[in-house]
Amino acid sequence: MAGCSSSSLRSIQTWDGPSAQAGQVAILEKPESIKILSVNGREVNSYLMDDIELRYELLPGQNTVAFTYKTVWANQKSSQDEGSKVNVIETDPLQVVINAQAGRTYQFVVPKASSQREAERMAQNMQIRVVDEQNRQVAVSGDYVAPKPQLPQLPQAPASNTAQTVAPAATAGAAVGAAAASSSGSAPAVPSAAEGLPTLEGLKLLWERASKEEKKNFLRWAFQ
Repeated sequence: MAGCSSSSLRSIQTWDGPSAQAGQVAILEKPESIKILSVNGREVNSYLMDDIELRYELLPGQNTVAFTYKTVWANQKSSQDEGSKVNVIETDPLQVVINAQAGRTYQFVVPKASSQREAERMAQNMQIRVVDEQNRQVAVSGDYVAPKPQLPQLPQAPASNTAQTVAPAATAGAAVGAAAASSSGSAPAVPSAAEGLPTLEGLKLLWERASKEEKKNFLRWAFQ
């Protein structure tokens, strides 16, 4: 893969939904020592061989890319029969925030360690840059910050609870009063005690205070 041109690298989409045309997205190229974990909180596909060069398609705008830096060194002390033959040095998760522009290509700039000891020292305080085609710096790595979980939200509270509780109670009172008035011919009246109560409580109160004839008329009206 090291001898391949960048245009031959495998491209990976980093968002859910339909694919985009080449000119609609930005490209982030990763070297062998970088493993992309997620883009904007969305985990990306992992491969059997992580140490290959890949291209990641980014949508225009701010993109938060989480990744780790890993190098492998031969273990000179191990024998053929026991112990690992390699030492793997890997950083904790890092992230860069790239304000991507459609049609642009970005690359990681990774410092090179000349020895395992130097690689271990670098991994403790690793800073990795991202540059554009003109080698202009567009982002510098920092500690990974886990995305905030999206908690369910209650529906927005009504503008006025009082108005919504008084009106149903008054409506309930008017309904009972209208049913009673249909037989007596008198104007419906809403007992003041029912005002300001929730609908169900207002109905209960009015029902308790209604006469037998009023209850009969109300039930006849309700089931018409």
